[in-house]
Amino acid sequence: MTNQNSSTLYIGVTSNLIKRINEHKNKLTKGFTTRYNLNKLVYYEQFEDIEEAIKREKQLKGGSRAKKIALIKTKNPMYKDLYYEIIN
Repeated sequence: MTNQNSSTLYIGVTSNLIKRINEHKNKLTKGFTTRYNLNKLVYYEQFEDIEEAIKREKQLKGGSRAKKIALIKTKNPMYKDLYYEIIN
């Protein structure tokens, strides 16, 4: 997730992406995403196995900002909010 000017990035893992993004967008959970007004889903990956998802989350969090931005740009170069695509 990011904000309108893409200055901050947030990486997380969830078993229900739509519900979790809705919580972030409506500021139902206090914390990092609320503090930095992160409400735009610009990248996501899906896994069948939660352990694999957590492993990938740690890998992404350990990477540089430049690598994260490059990954986002490969799938979503316009930084569109993907939330509205996945709820339809």
